[in-house]
Order: sequence, then C-alpha cells, then structure tokens
Amino acid sequence: MTPVDILILSNGPGEVTTWVRPVVKALRQQLGDDRSLVRISVVLSPCPNATGKEVAIALSYPEVDRVQGAEHFWQFLLWGKTAENWDWRSLGVVVFLGGDQIFPVVIGKKLAYRTVVYAEWNARWHSLIDRFGVMKPEVAQPIPQKYAHKFTVVGDLMVEAQIQTEGNEVKNFAITPDSSLNTEIIGVLPGSKAAKLAQGVPLMLAIAEYIHAKNPQTKFVIPVAPTLDLQTLANFADPRKNPFVQTFGFSSASLISPEESTRNSKLKTDRGVEVELYQENPAYELLSRCSICLTTVGANTAELGALAVPMIVLLPTQQLDAMRSWDGLPGLLANLPGVGTTFAKIINWFFLRRKGLLAWPNIWAQEEVVPELVGQLQPAEVGEMVLDLLAHPEKLAAIRAKLLSIRGEAGAAQKLAQIVSEEIDN
Repeated sequence: MTPVDILILSNGPGEVTTWVRPVVKALRQQLGDDRSLVRISVVLSPCPNATGKEVAIALSYPEVDRVQGAEHFWQFLLWGKTAENWDWRSLGVVVFLGGDQIFPVVIGKKLAYRTVVYAEWNARWHSLIDRFGVMKPEVAQPIPQKYAHKFTVVGDLMVEAQIQTEGNEVKNFAITPDSSLNTEIIGVLPGSKAAKLAQGVPLMLAIAEYIHAKNPQTKFVIPVAPTLDLQTLANFADPRKNPFVQTFGFSSASLISPEESTRNSKLKTDRGVEVELYQENPAYELLSRCSICLTTVGANTAELGALAVPMIVLLPTQQLDAMRSWDGLPGLLANLPGVGTTFAKIINWFFLRRKGLLAWPNIWAQEEVVPELVGQLQPAEVGEMVLDLLAHPEKLAAIRAKLLSIRGEAGAAQKLAQIVSEEIDN
C-alpha cells in the first residue's frame, strides 16, 4: 500500500466529540494502525462555540497522529502550510467533519487530495467535491442528476453514540439505582459555554431542588463536558461570580471533591441536594440509564435523541443578552467587544419572534417530540412537568419509542470510512 495522509477538517466541540471520534476509529478499523502507511491529521477551523480545548480532545484520540488549532487555520487555508510546517504525502484524502464546505474544496486543491464531505443537512459545491456521505436521502434529493453518483447515504454520525454504549460500564460513579426505593436518575446538561451555563446551571439546580423536595429518592448527575473543568462549572452556581444565580430563586451550590482527586466530585446546594459530576467521556452509558434529562439546546439534544433518552429542552430568557452562543455570523456579532450586548439583545429578540423547532430530534421529526420550553422559565413549573412524567412512565415510554423511530440509520462512521477507502483506491 502506498503511504497515505488523511486530513480531517473540523471545528467546534460538538463536531470534535461526536463526529471526529467515531470516524477516526472507523478509519483505523478500515485502513489499519500502521502509521507509516496511514497518517491521520486533524485541522480545526474557527467556531464561535469553541472552548479552546478542542486540540487537546482531538489529541486524546489514539487514532489521531497530529492536530492543528483553529488559530492557525487561515494561514493554512491561504497558503497550504501549517504552523509546524507539516509534510504531506503525495496521496491523500480530505474529510470534512465540520466548518464550511468550501474549506475542503480549497485545501483539497492545494494538496491535490481527493475530498469527502459528510453532509448532515445540506450539500454544496457538488461539482468540486469528489464524494458526499449524507445523513438522509432527503439531503441528496435536490442535487442535479449528473452529480448523483457522488452521493451515498451513510446515516447519522450521532447514532454512533448508541453503538459505543454497548458493552460499556459506568466508571467512578457513585449513583446506583435501587429498584426497591424506586430510584430515578435525572441527567442535567446545562451546556459547556458560559453563555448557556450562566442561566442553565442555576435554573437546573433550582429545578433539582424542587424535584428532590417532593421526591427525595431521585438522584441527579451532570455529565461534565470534556471542555469544562469542575471549578469553572461550580462558579456558575456561586452568586458572587454569577449574577444570574438569584434570578431563578436559587441560593448557591459548592463543589465537593475528594482530596487529590476529581473522581466522585459533586455539587451540593445550600438545601442539601447533591448532584454527581461524571467526567468519563463519552457518557453514553450513563445517559442511557437516566429516566429523563434536562438539557439546553445544541448537540446534547442530538446525542440524547440518538440514545432515545427522554428530555426537556430549556431555553430561559430572563436575561435577553445572555444567550450568545449562536452559530455563524450571529454568534460572532453577539460576542464582539463593547457592542456584543446590543447585538445579542437584537438577535435574541428577533429569534424569539421567529422561533421554530430547536431540539435536533424535533427538527428531524418536524414536530415537537420532546418538550421545548422557552421564555421566563421558573423552577417549579419545570419541576412539576418532570414529576408528572416520572409519575406516568407510559409517557416516557412513548417519547422513547418516538425517538427510536426518527433517529438516523446506524453505521455512519463505518460507511464514511469505506468511502474514504474507495477514494484512496481511486
């Protein structure tokens, strides 16, 4: 076999953790682990939702050989040279897993590599890209017939979460459901960016307190995003560091960690409710054990949908300028120094007037399969909704069944790896 380079183009934390991870595993399974024959590189492009830890996450994947951060992307796009002046083999494939679909066109031309694009909702540059792996047949329907041979339905990369769950065990986790006590686990997913955490953490902890007061056997867990450290998370529950805490009638919570270890850490609220902090990633097996999850909008909803875990999606608007994590130009404008607050208020006001479906499972189904709550949310209101669902398991079962029926086909990563292998042969 002639030595080959595979260049993965990606961007934000969601793409790196839910798309790149299964694809690089599948590529190694398909093409082998001999680095002298197959080298996998990851180049990140700028993303308004980036946390700064995407490089470290990508480097943690044993299948990946080298990673370049987003701060060096434009130089690479313009001149074809990385910051560390990487060498490139004569044979290679550019694989697009997040960003702008024009990027593989430009970089593929500069390196003289074949190009493969994973298209979730839209496929562009049909004449300039060599192959497309699309999530659903609908993505390829509007494509001119002369380009149809380039398109293959591979399925939903998010569904790889379900595949990776099989056979896994939850490690270093204190909660063990006790059927004799009717213990139920509620997952709490407030996000990973400050714009969501500022409102999400106090709101969801206040909801946990409300539920716990009426159902003391209920347990709570936060699967901590890999881009988030525990103390930063805890700061959003501290009224001295987060001015939004008291907006939701919440007091505070403190971080409790065993000495010299972050395992079995928890947040403990002033009312004595303990929320376990789970740091193993991905947390798919743990999420599968949850009766229901409270989550913000974003990639979390796609992962939970792929796992068929019932959820309530929360978008509080007590502070109209707080939500600044939109994708693309709106996200960039909302985070501009000085004028960002004004842009954020305008963008969010406009969004609330034109709001469509927000959670990925609802977008897939084009109907509200899981509840979406937007507005001046109150902990008691949401807490009662959760308690009602827990008291009526048939309602949760109906949501699970619907989620199972709408999620994409499994095996997307393996099918995408097969396309890459075919392009290498070409």
